This record gives sequence, C-alpha cells and structure tokens, in this order.
Amino acid sequence: MFYDQSKAAVLADLKTNRQTGLTSMNAQQRLTTTGKNELPVVPPTPIWLVFLRSFKEPLVIILLLAVTLSLVSGGYDLVQTGDVQHAWSSFYEAIAIMILILINSGLSVWQTANARKSLASLKAMNNHQVAVLRDDNWDKVAANLLVPGDIISVKTGDFIEADVRWLKVSELAVLEAHLTGESLPIDKQVEPVSADTDLGDRKNMGYSGSTVTNGNGYAVVVATGGQTELGKIAGLLKDTPTQLTPIEKTVNGLTRKLMLVAGGIVLFTLLAGTVKTWLTTGSFSFASFAALLSTAIALAVAAIPDALPAVLSIVLTIGATVLSKSNGLIKSLNSVETLGATTLIASDKTGTLTKNEMTVTRFFANGQDFEVEGRGYEPLGEIAPADQLGAAQAFITASILDNEATVAKNEQGSYVPFGNPTDVALVVLGQKAGFERAALLDQSGANDVDILRLFPFDSTRKMMSVVIKQGDQYKVITKGAPDVLLQHADYLAMADQLVPIATGRATFVSKIEAFAAEALRTLAVSERIITADEALHLPMADLEQHLTLLGLAGIIDPPREEVRHSVATLQAAAIKVVMITGDHAKTAQAIAAKLGMLDQTAPAAQVLEGREIDQLSDDELFARVPDVRVYARVSPAHKQRIVRQLQRQGEVVAMTGDGVNDAPALRVADIGVAMGINGTDVTKESADLILMDDKFTTIEHSVEAGRTIFTNIKNFMRHELTTNVAEVLSLLLGLLLITHDIGQVSSNTPTLTALMVLWVNMVSDALPSFALGYDVPEGDLMQVPPRDSQASILADGLLGRVLLRGTVMGAVVFVAFIWSANSGLSVEASQTVAFLTLVFGQLWHVFDARSSKTLFHRNPFSNSKLVMAVAFSAVSSLLVTMSPFFNDVMGTARLSNGVYAMVILLPAVPVLVISGIKAWWLAR
Repeated sequence: MFYDQSKAAVLADLKTNRQTGLTSMNAQQRLTTTGKNELPVVPPTPIWLVFLRSFKEPLVIILLLAVTLSLVSGGYDLVQTGDVQHAWSSFYEAIAIMILILINSGLSVWQTANARKSLASLKAMNNHQVAVLRDDNWDKVAANLLVPGDIISVKTGDFIEADVRWLKVSELAVLEAHLTGESLPIDKQVEPVSADTDLGDRKNMGYSGSTVTNGNGYAVVVATGGQTELGKIAGLLKDTPTQLTPIEKTVNGLTRKLMLVAGGIVLFTLLAGTVKTWLTTGSFSFASFAALLSTAIALAVAAIPDALPAVLSIVLTIGATVLSKSNGLIKSLNSVETLGATTLIASDKTGTLTKNEMTVTRFFANGQDFEVEGRGYEPLGEIAPADQLGAAQAFITASILDNEATVAKNEQGSYVPFGNPTDVALVVLGQKAGFERAALLDQSGANDVDILRLFPFDSTRKMMSVVIKQGDQYKVITKGAPDVLLQHADYLAMADQLVPIATGRATFVSKIEAFAAEALRTLAVSERIITADEALHLPMADLEQHLTLLGLAGIIDPPREEVRHSVATLQAAAIKVVMITGDHAKTAQAIAAKLGMLDQTAPAAQVLEGREIDQLSDDELFARVPDVRVYARVSPAHKQRIVRQLQRQGEVVAMTGDGVNDAPALRVADIGVAMGINGTDVTKESADLILMDDKFTTIEHSVEAGRTIFTNIKNFMRHELTTNVAEVLSLLLGLLLITHDIGQVSSNTPTLTALMVLWVNMVSDALPSFALGYDVPEGDLMQVPPRDSQASILADGLLGRVLLRGTVMGAVVFVAFIWSANSGLSVEASQTVAFLTLVFGQLWHVFDARSSKTLFHRNPFSNSKLVMAVAFSAVSSLLVTMSPFFNDVMGTARLSNGVYAMVILLPAVPVLVISGIKAWWLAR
C-alpha cells in the first residue's frame, strides 16, 4: 500500500534508487510491462451502429411491419390485379412510413453525435511534462511515459501526474479536492501512516490530477495509468452502465403494450375480415386477403402514435431550450423530464453547496467579537460592530502583512485568488476593513512599513512569521495554529491592554472552542516588539517567542447565499436534499445545519462517515440511508454505493458535483448535475445537466421545468392516444358493422386509408402536440410531491379520459363515413369526410387535452403557438382534399361547401358536451 511503509521499504519494493533514479533501459522495460501513463478509453459506439440500433425500438418494428405489408399489397396489385392506382397508393404509404422511420433514426444519431466522452476528458488531464531523475540526470519527460519507480520533482504550480510516495518535502502543500472534496490544500509529510488511513489523510502520498499549491518535494512514482486513484475512477465510469431515465422507462413500457395491442388488432382484422368475407360471399381468395391488407395496414398505423418518438424529442428539446434560459445546459434530452421526477438530490459540498472560497466569517481581536458579512473572494461585506473596528486594526494589519497571497480581478470581472486559501481569506478581510497590503508597504505612503525578513509556514512548527520595520519600530508578526501560538505567547491583547497569558488563556481557549463548534478553521495572529539588532540577527526560533496574541480568525468555506432558500423550496416539493462530501464530518454537519438540511428533531444518525460505510454490507447501508442527511469523508466508490442504495429505496436520485471524485456517482445517478464554471471536464462529461452559473438555485428551477415538461408530455400523450383510439375504433367499426355495399362504397372499403391515418398522426395531430410543449403549468408544481416514476403515464384517470373521448370521436368519424356513403358520395369522398371529421375532432380536442380539468378552465389563446399550429393543421388538411396531387396520392376528394362546414363544426359538439358535463360535475 506504500503509505504504511518506510521510504526505504518503498524504494526497495519498486527496485529503484533515490540518488540515480531508473536507467533509461529499465524505464523502457517497465513501460512495456505497465503501459503508458494514460487512462483507458472506451471506444465510442460507431454512428452506423447507433443508427441500426434505432430500428429495434418497438414502435419502429411495427412501422417496419406496416412498410412490408404496404409493399406486398402494392406489389400484388401491380403484378396480379393490374390496379396501378392502388399499387402506387400502397407504395406511397410505404415511402411515407419509411421517411418517418428515418426521421426517428436521424434524431437518435444526432443526439448521440452531440454527446462527449468522459474518459477522453480524463485522459486529457495527463498531458504535461515532468521533471524525472533517470541515469543520474534530471530531465523533462512526457507525463504519459512515467513508470513506477521513477523519481520525480515537483514545485508550486505543478500538476502531479501519477500516484507518488513522498521522499522529501519542503513546505509542500497539495490541493486534492478533485479526489477528496477537501477544500484546503493538504500539508505533506514523508513518514509512514497506518494501513487503515483514509485516502484524504494519507499525507505521505500524492495523487494524479492534484495540484501543488506551496513548496516543493521529491517523490517516487508508485502507480500510473489505470492503477492510479484517478484510473480507478475511470474504471468506475467504464463499468457503470447508463441508466434509463424515468420517461424512457415509461415510454418503453407503454410502447411494448401498444406493440402487443397493434399486433393483436392486425391479427384480429385479418381473421375477422376473412370470416366476414366467407359469410357474405361464401368463398375466400388471395385477392380477398390482399384487399384486407389495406385495412390491416391502416389499423397497424392507427394503433400506435407514429409521431411519438419525434414529438417526444421535440417537446424535450423545447424543454431544454426553456431550461437553458435558467442557465441549465441539458446534454441528454430524456434527462430533461427526469428532473421533474426527482425525489432526492444528493449534493457534493465543496463548490456546490459552498463557494469553495475560504472566508473569514468571525474574528476575535482586542477582546472584542466581530462578525464579517460577505462570502468568497469579492471584498464586499460589512464588519460589525463597525464602530469598534478601530480596536481590531492591529490584528487586521498584522494578518495581511504576515501574508504573501493576493486577490485580483480578471477580464471577466471575477476575483481570482493567488496563494494559500487561508492567506487569501485574510487578504479579503483586510480589504473589507479598508486595508491593502500593497498600500501598507508603499514606501511613499504614510505607513512607512518595510518587510525585513520572512520565515515561510512550516508544517512542523505550524507558524509563519515576518520581521517588519514600521517607522522607527521593529516587530515580528507571527500567525499559525492557535494551540501552538498559545505556547509561544506571553500576553493577550484585551481592551488595549496587555493581559498576561496565564490570566487570558481561558478566554482565548474558549474562543477557539466556540469557533471550532461552528466548524470554523481557526488561525491566531500575534506580534512582538523587538530591537533593530534582534530584527536583523536573532534566529527564527528565538524571534517566535514571547509573543502577544492579537486575535483569532474563524475561517470557513461558506454556504452559497441562495442555497438555503432552494433547499427549503425543494423540501416543500417533497424532495429530500442530502450532502455527500469528502470533507470532515463536523464541517459538513455545520454547513448542512446552516442550510436547513438536517432535521433538528431527528436522531444523530443523520450523519454517516465513509469509515462506517466500509463496515456496512449493502443491505445494512440500504437500511441506514433513509435517515442519513450527511455523508462525510467518503470516497468515489462510497458515493456510488450510496446512490445505488438510495435507488433501491425507490428514490429518483439527482447527484451534483464539481470534482473528478464526483464523476462516477454522477454517472450512476438517475441524473448527474455538474458545475459549469468550477466543474472539471470529467464531471461535465459525466453529467446530464450542467449548471452554467454554478448556482444550486438553478437545480430548483430545473426541477420545476422538468415537472412542467412531464405535464406537457402527459397532455400530448393523452391527445395522441385519444386520436389513436378514434382511428382504430372507426376502422374496426367499419370492418365489423359494414356487411354489404352502401351506395358506391363496398363492404371491404376501410373507413380511412393508411396515408390518411399517417397524415393525421404526423401533421394535424403532431404539430399541435409540439405546441403543447410551450404550455405553462396550470398551478404551482413545486407545491406537490414528485410523480411516481414507476406509475404508468396513463395513471390517475388518464386512461379513462383517453378511452371515453377516443371512443366518442371514433364513433363520430364512423357515423360521418356511413352518412357520406348513404348520401351517395364516392368512396374517396366518403373517406375524405371521415378523414376531415377525425382531423377537426382532434383539433378541437387538443384544447381539452391541455387541461387536467376541462377546456373551460384554460384560455385557449394563452398558448399562441398552439393556436397557430391548430390553424396550420386545419388549413393544410383542407387543402389536401382540394389538391389533385393529394387526391391521387392520399385518395381524397373535394367536397361541397356545406359538407366542409359540417366536418369542421360537428366534431366540436362532443368535445364541448363532455367538457361541459365534467365542468358541471366538478362544480358540484
């Protein structure tokens, strides 16, 4: 494990030499054995295979069956009967259905082509040069050529390109937030640690993808490529299958049922038609069977919502566009709706719930407590009590003089830190109080401060000091760990007096404990007046004695201001919010409490640490997760286990994060949410939703948008399926009830042709359905619980509404067809009457479908896009009955003005009557 071994043992195990490094030949041999220091990449699915896979969808299979039947029917007419017109009509049907299939497949290819690959981004992280000792010489080597046993050197600003064991460190601090979630750099050491030490506490190790923030060091490479901790995450990503979204599961279940229904209807049609022909004619021939195919094809097309895949994709695209206006970039269209079904949000802490910007929120100086407003690196915020701030001047100026950090504005207007995060927090505090380090050190100014000596922070002594000359006075300023400075202090500054430390110790210790109880990281600041000779010649160890404690700073990575309100809004919508972080339990618990994530009446079992998770089986963890609200000190593997057990509980989980360590959990969650500004490329590629403003509030807006989208999907499904029921019923009634010729219409004539059904499904039905995607919700969707993702989309009485309205609409279409036949109209004119009756029936019905109550509860003109879609569908449907070209292709015919008026107005009657009855019933 390397971290629990001595340096000598590690070097011996790796068969390397600290003084000379590996030989070039040895390195090449190891490279051949271990492979390049690169993360494995799963080759993307070829586009042609994505295209072919789209043909295995249940709806597409039925449509392909309809194409086959059309081609068989057309071929038979062309070869055997010589009915060229009917043959070409069948071929047109086959072409139209095939175009529909290709459109659906094209959408699948388009979505896939726009998806980026997570492992490609992981690989891109390891693309630098490294200082390596080989053949007794230091040289620059490409990071992907590193091998176990290489001796490397790093300094401030370098990336660590492999997992390493430190051999020598000098003030070395490394930021490992991408793996651990720990927001502060980790001070590194070389001594062994115990075998059961968590990854975040292995201070003698460095990990691939980390950044050196301070100091320098030498190390030996212990793992490369897929064997690194980063590589293990890549393995987790590779082994994590893509989850089906709730809408995919819902639609897949529905389409399977529709496929069975369609197949049953086609078989029933052929059987019933055969029996009917035998009973009415006393014989049956292949010609009779071929005639039945027209009705069978029309029924196959009518039984399923042909436009469902295209409409669903377009409605989800509309939702994604709306979501983008709230700074949410959706990568997977199906994930848009998943947000609406989310029941639990598992959020990373650092950078998601917090700003990942260390901030002084409280400090104690000169015996006075001060509160600091403002969060992050922006130097805005009041310090209270403002009238006492003068008493804290010595503490604040000392904090920024004993400091090498800076904060500067970039071109985008954001404040960018340079230096240790704790030092940066003190610099920002100084700016809030009106003090700038550069101004204090400006020799032309009135302060007349000059830094004579600097003693950097040392993880052994845990202090940093500077010697300054201020006017004619010399001082040493020291800051560091409060418990250490207490041991070096003689006095405590209290109310402009110097109180002996023996008297003031209890007060100072109580402040340390109070700050720690709020999960604040504490830093003490002190000074000592010295002589000029001491300032220039006294050793560091002697200078850092006999100090006067000036005060204590309380520092934390603060919660984002908007998160508490968003958490409350989500909880009101019956969505649980939990924290999953690599940070310490006490810090995580304090942040969760401030954000309102903890139930103050619940037991302490709300917090669970990674070490405890390791002791639990999956079943034991399954039993614990309903009560836990904070998971602390967890690894990427822990996060995946937690998400999976939450999903076993029936939760639809949205996982948020910004670091590489979050990527596997984002992949396994129902929907992964990444930070767009501070998130790593890996996290963004693993996510389904990217928050372009890094605000947790955007998740709240996204959930509301997801719920709106599902409501609109439900409305268009209801509208489409009602039309399908009407089409099937009108055709079946014609097949079963017309036993003899009526006027010019034979008993084998279907009520509608397949192309008429396709027109209804793809034009007069689909276009208004698209427009339903722009509807706003009827009520406040964030005041109701999430929908049951396991429930059918036709639950809550929707199936009954579909069957009732579809049956009435289908009966009206059949009656219109019979009336036309009895009136002596031609076959084409009778089918045209049925066609237009169906078109206008579903155009009137769409206004009823957009309300969960009745059409009288919503202003029909509130969705202007729907009104325009209905108008276009109506006009275009009328025109296809007047165009000679469409008369030939679709079998339509021009009607008289009186008949046109009837087919437009008559279908409105049942819609208005049914809605009126329901409105009366609801009023009662």
